[in-house]
Amino acid sequence: MQKATELATQIGEVLKSKKLLLAVAESCTGGGVAYAITEVAGSSEWFDCGFVSYSNSSKTELLDIPAALIAQHGAVSEEIAAAMAESAIAHSEAKVSLSTTGIAGPTGAVPGKPVGTVCFGWAVGGITHTERLVFSGDRHAVREQTIVHALDKLLRYVKAL
Repeated sequence: MQKATELATQIGEVLKSKKLLLAVAESCTGGGVAYAITEVAGSSEWFDCGFVSYSNSSKTELLDIPAALIAQHGAVSEEIAAAMAESAIAHSEAKVSLSTTGIAGPTGAVPGKPVGTVCFGWAVGGITHTERLVFSGDRHAVREQTIVHALDKLLRYVKAL
């Protein structure tokens, strides 16, 4: 988690300089992104909140993701990642967000979505970006790679603001 904490520190410096708050919406990482962020002393200056919406029903209840959208695309999809990122902003004081949804394993694979499939969303500067990657390794490795990648990409997006 050292790499994640280093990235979070850099993100915090950029967000503080731009007077922006961050929110996160996590599924497969189970709060790991928020943990890395709150490892940084002073993160309360730039981190507003995190939503851990692990089940499909919690995505609907906490983040207002339409059940029909989940049924149409599956919880592990760029469409749901985008909706989660956008909803994190809508349900917070933040102007910047990231989301993670995926299959960390060892079970849960479905056709076209093997274990290690993760979809990301980043809502920054009024634009929502998404990405789908497939990571290798065990459950711990997939989750750790997901956290680092989510923060690394967020840092790139906030620097570009």
